Amino acid sequence: MAKNLTSRAEDYSKWYNELVIKADLAENSGVRGCMVIKPYGFAIWEKMQAELDRMFKETGHQNAYFPLFIPKSYFSKEASHVDGFAKECAVVTHYRLKNDENGNGIVVDPAAKLEEELIVRPTSETIIWDTYRKWIQSYRDLPILVNQWANVVRWEMRTRLFLRTAEFLWQEGHTAHATREEAITEAEQMMNVYADFVENYMAVPVIKGLKTESERFAGALETYCIEALMQDGKALQAGTSHFLGQNFAKAFDVKFADKEGKLDHVWATSWGVSTRLMGALIMTHSDDNGLVLPPNLAPDQVVIVPIYRNEEQLAAASEVAEKLMTELRSQGIRVKFDNRDTHKPGWKFNEYELKGVPVRIAIGPKDVENGTVEIARRDTLSKELVAVDNAVSYITNVMEEIQKNLYTKAATYREENTTVVSSYEEFKEVLEKKGGFISAHWDGTAETEERVKNETKATIRCIPLDDDNEPGTCIFTGKPSARKVLFAKAY
Repeated sequence: MAKNLTSRAEDYSKWYNELVIKADLAENSGVRGCMVIKPYGFAIWEKMQAELDRMFKETGHQNAYFPLFIPKSYFSKEASHVDGFAKECAVVTHYRLKNDENGNGIVVDPAAKLEEELIVRPTSETIIWDTYRKWIQSYRDLPILVNQWANVVRWEMRTRLFLRTAEFLWQEGHTAHATREEAITEAEQMMNVYADFVENYMAVPVIKGLKTESERFAGALETYCIEALMQDGKALQAGTSHFLGQNFAKAFDVKFADKEGKLDHVWATSWGVSTRLMGALIMTHSDDNGLVLPPNLAPDQVVIVPIYRNEEQLAAASEVAEKLMTELRSQGIRVKFDNRDTHKPGWKFNEYELKGVPVRIAIGPKDVENGTVEIARRDTLSKELVAVDNAVSYITNVMEEIQKNLYTKAATYREENTTVVSSYEEFKEVLEKKGGFISAHWDGTAETEERVKNETKATIRCIPLDDDNEPGTCIFTGKPSARKVLFAKAY
């Protein structure tokens, strides 16, 4: 199974596509540009969803649901918003089908044309702010802290499983506040929540920063982001949080009376992460043998495989396995016992290696006799014989080690592949030969940003929030620069 994977060095893109399919995560559907997320892939997404949902609720947010369809007129109310999404929208024009009178199957009924076309949700700011107008009259109604788990549609011609599909799953938070300061604090808080999740659960190090004006979300005054670096030296935007100012409140006339009775427009944020995080998880940790999952998100953290030649040996291995499972589960560890007789142990080992299960336990006749088990780690591919009585504490420690090891390995890779440059020639050379993040001075103009992008295909991923702000000169124009920014080619 895993041995049939194209290596990362040979063709990283092909390796990724093969891995997603062979590890049973997802597949292309009969609908062009859309994917089927298979049970194993969805189990990982469910773990992500559960942890994020908990974190949202711990910060005071509640879940709600809003319509999939948005009247076209709503989009025209916020000019920059419609400009940002116009080319990606799927539009519903009719509400009925009928049998063709000439016997050519089903056709759209021309008499069933909608009075106003409906946009299939690419994002929900417009429908939500139209709703908030009914919910908000006074400062007592604020803040509104709402999140929605949903699917969205953004028409894509070039698609890749999890990374870019016409329909994808995500969450979108939409909050309303009485003051500018509250809204900015909210946007920053959610960026930090995302960073916490991605680093501590996905074991993916991220850089927190601000998007440039040309890279901001359509309709935002400021976009906060977390950027990660994949193993092929390309960046991936892992999450965004937007300070929307009063733009949507003004577009939909959402006002509130403050404590003195004065009317003012509400201040807003929106923020979201999507199934694109699955792509980040795969590309950050996996290897030429298959998927590598951090224990915190693995559907099965431990799998136990019995090795036997007869029913008596299976019964003996099963007895050890049952005891181990009970003890592991009491420690909150997710464990699976694979006693299928339809596949040999070697095939199972290969399967679980391909699927990235963090720890594999093998129990053979000699292990039963000696009171040992063989424990294999997916991250290092190392094996060790451990006494059954010590297995639970050993595995508990190994889980923490694997989680830390994956993060450290990814952080080391990012550090080794982040380069500071002082000239445009050096910039182009590093981009071509090494890739990764490039830290360089930029003069702050959209013109320079666009020219660098057109010439090199590298974009400004973010203006880092935690770097020093030492002034310098722009690598492209030689003009004064307030600080360095991070460039990279990106997904």
